[in-house]
Amino acid sequence: MSKTSFDHLEAASTLAVVVSSHEPLLFLSADQVIIAASASFCRAFEIDPVTLPGRHLSAVGNGEWAMPNLASLLKATAVGSAHIEAYEIDLIRQDRKIRNLVVNACTLDDGDKDRIRMLLAVTDVTDMRAEARIKDDLVREKAILLQEVQHRVANSLQIIASVLMQSARKVLSEEVRGHLHNAHHRVMSIAAVQKQLSTSLGGEVGIRTYLTQLCDSLGASMIADPDRLSISVIADDSAVKAEVSVSLGLIVTELVINALKHAFPDQATGRIEVGYLAKGSNWTLSVTDNGIGMQAGSSAPKAGLGTGIVEALTKNLKCELQMSEANPGTAVTISHRGSADHQEGIRSVA
Repeated sequence: MSKTSFDHLEAASTLAVVVSSHEPLLFLSADQVIIAASASFCRAFEIDPVTLPGRHLSAVGNGEWAMPNLASLLKATAVGSAHIEAYEIDLIRQDRKIRNLVVNACTLDDGDKDRIRMLLAVTDVTDMRAEARIKDDLVREKAILLQEVQHRVANSLQIIASVLMQSARKVLSEEVRGHLHNAHHRVMSIAAVQKQLSTSLGGEVGIRTYLTQLCDSLGASMIADPDRLSISVIADDSAVKAEVSVSLGLIVTELVINALKHAFPDQATGRIEVGYLAKGSNWTLSVTDNGIGMQAGSSAPKAGLGTGIVEALTKNLKCELQMSEANPGTAVTISHRGSADHQEGIRSVA
């Protein structure tokens, strides 16, 4: 077989591949004249295949393919100075819905070495883009609704806390009053958590701001004399997932309440420090006071509701908990080390 015959055979094969392709394709000359079009292109854009060969791309249909930007890119592709990849265009036709298209183009050797040929692939992404917009709208609506729900929950919790405090003032039993005060403090803590979550974006919570607001809330509700007792927060700039922040907030609440109730019985002044430090997947949460230190024997506080809350949350977070002397005072440390799945005992939290 002669080279000329082989080149003609190769050219015929290229045309056959283009015409039979399941993807919308156009086989173009360097000056953007259509040599062949796939049947799928003709079906997708409702064009008579007989009218295409020999026509300039800009004259296809009713002239809707006369797009200056696309023509410029194809011209640059023909001379080798550009390569069209995932270029998005809108096909605007009279009395028809606008179609969102993605086009790719490259030069193609069809067997004739003296002429440049281009292959233009067209993908209709109109429905895909519409579905993506619908999903984005649903996500935004869900986020707005979630923030509204969280805001309403926080407000409701504050109302409940106020009712509990009013009830505590009216009851005569010291024991019942103590239980109501404890319930009030815990409800206020959860309200602070909800308030922070309602202003958080992307499902993450900035830990420093979150713990600061939480401790401010605890201090305002539990410390009668700020000059005597204080709560401070030392935390890095890391952020945690919203569900993790809830657990951390409740743990801090219980440990701070425990310290305020038991660490400073006779001291003129006292300080509680809440710390958080993260490095990669490892993090450490600590609550340290400079009070009377750990008590043993009959002097140790009995296990209460707080103990169960802290132990359950710690187990859920898969953390290690340690208690130590702070000299003076007590330090409780909650450490997460990657896949750590063991826990150690923690002092009773009343």
